[in-house]
Amino acid sequence: MYAYIYRTLHLLTELTFLPTMAKVYPQTPSSSSSSSSSTSSSSSPYVSSKQECFTIWMKSLVYNSHGCTTYNSNGDIVFRVDNYDKKCSSQVYLMDIQGNVLFRIQQKKLRIFGCWDGYKWDFSKKQRWFRVTRKRQTIHVDLGFSQSGYKIVGGKLGFKIVNLDQDGSLVAEIKRKQTASGVDLGKDVFVLTVEPNIDQSLIMAIVMVHGLIHRQL
Repeated sequence: MYAYIYRTLHLLTELTFLPTMAKVYPQTPSSSSSSSSSTSSSSSPYVSSKQECFTIWMKSLVYNSHGCTTYNSNGDIVFRVDNYDKKCSSQVYLMDIQGNVLFRIQQKKLRIFGCWDGYKWDFSKKQRWFRVTRKRQTIHVDLGFSQSGYKIVGGKLGFKIVNLDQDGSLVAEIKRKQTASGVDLGKDVFVLTVEPNIDQSLIMAIVMVHGLIHRQL
C-alpha cells in the first residue's frame, strides 16, 4: 500500500513542495559527490566506508503531513516516513525513496518505561533487529546478536549515538542544520552524521524512535 501511495503522489508532492525543499536543502546537488562512490564492499547499500552526512526534515512530503524526509549529500531523498494525519503513532514504517519498507517500529506498552522494537522488514518472518528502552533520561539501544548496543546522549534538538562496547566511541551525531552564515533552518531540520561502516538505515530507524519519544513526528 505504501509503495502504491508513494508512486501515485510522487510527482504531485515534488511539485508542491519544491520551494520548501529548497529551503531545507539549500545546497546545489552535485553529481560529483562522493556518496555513491564511497559505498563499501558490503552488500548493503546503506553501509559506507566513509563518514556520511544527511539532512533530516521532520516532515513528510505527502501533503506536508507528519513524518520525516531524509536527503543524502547529493540532495536526493533516501529515507522517508509518512504518518499522514497521525502524530506519534504506535507503529511507524521507515521506507526508501521507492516506498519499500526497511524497518517497522512498534511501540510496546509497558507500565513504567517506554519500549520500542525495530523489525527488519521481511514478509517471510518477523525478526526483531533492535529494542530501544527509555528509563528516565537514559535511552539505550539493544542490538542483540551478542552486542551490547548503543546509548543515546543528548536531548530533543541534538544528540549522539555512542557505542557501549567500545569505550563510548561515536556511531552517529545529529544536530540542528544551519545556513552557511550560521542561521538555524528551524527546529525540525537537522544534520545527521554517520560514521564509516555503520548501517545508515539502522541509524535512521533509531533516530525515528528518538523523534517519537520527543513527539517530533
